[in-house]
Amino acid sequence: MKAFLDTSVLVATFYADHEHHKPSIDLFRRFGAKQACCGLHSLAETYSVLTGMPGKHRVSGDEALLFLCNIREQLTIVALDQADYWDVLSGSAGVGVSGGAIYDALLGRCALKANAETVYTWNVADFKRLGHLIARRVKEP
Repeated sequence: MKAFLDTSVLVATFYADHEHHKPSIDLFRRFGAKQACCGLHSLAETYSVLTGMPGKHRVSGDEALLFLCNIREQLTIVALDQADYWDVLSGSAGVGVSGGAIYDALLGRCALKANAETVYTWNVADFKRLGHLIARRVKEP
């Protein structure tokens, strides 16, 4: 698998007025499902962000679901099993990962599971702290 797209890239892909929209949507369109993936958890995170935004940026659940369908058509979706979750949780506890960073760790595990060459994210620092296996793959779109 060539590319793993983080939630931050997917959200920027959706909003035409997002500061990172152009490079994000270009990246999203560049790869097909055999070349790019995202974590299953990113679908829930993307739905949460799109439907929870304030004001004019909030979209309905139906609109968010249409975008999620596009993601499912364009990217391979990588899911973790119970053993994967436990490994991430126990490994994260051992290196001091706390709070919301656990979700980055879960997505990092998805990228490793897919053997992604590159992890694309707008939150580079958050992923680089997950250890060298992830850090060496992290890149902005």
